[in-house]
Amino acid sequence: MPRIIFSGLIGVISLLPIPASASYYVYCANGRVEVDGRNPAQMRSARGSGVCQLGADFRYLSDAQSFAQRNFGGAGKACSCR
Repeated sequence: MPRIIFSGLIGVISLLPIPASASYYVYCANGRVEVDGRNPAQMRSARGSGVCQLGADFRYLSDAQSFAQRNFGGAGKACSCR
């Protein structure tokens, strides 16, 4: 009997949705540093050609914000896509 309950629990747990892992990016968009959850293609579509990615993608928003602060002075600071 316990084996049936255990098997049933495993079956129910396997049906639960798994949250998608988020990615955050640091961009230079129209001359300003931005931290955003949109991928590069979505960002170019939303902002046009004046967008470039600064660094890698980050799993946590706080990591992306820290990277932007350490390397570019933080979100909102001036930047260039040269």
